Amino acid sequence: MKILTVCGMGVGSSIILKMNVEKALRRLGVSGEVEVADIGTARGAATGVDLVVTSGELATQLGQLKAQIVVVDNIVNVDGIAEALNTALPNVS
Repeated sequence: MKILTVCGMGVGSSIILKMNVEKALRRLGVSGEVEVADIGTARGAATGVDLVVTSGELATQLGQLKAQIVVVDNIVNVDGIAEALNTALPNVS
């Protein structure tokens, strides 16, 4: 499974989100490759990924993607991220 984490500018917060998505995946017993992107490059980077993990505000800016968008409220809350991923995983083909 490929996952893209997206932040608004640069890659600082998306790297934090990437690390916490990786922790959440381990908790769920799911293997996956996690990449990072800023909002400007996210649409192109989302090609070929299964999930895009980002904030609600950025999710609306991304628009329609082939990948499923997973919205997280807090990028440092691993439990919340795990819950959001667990909800999305059954929908990943």
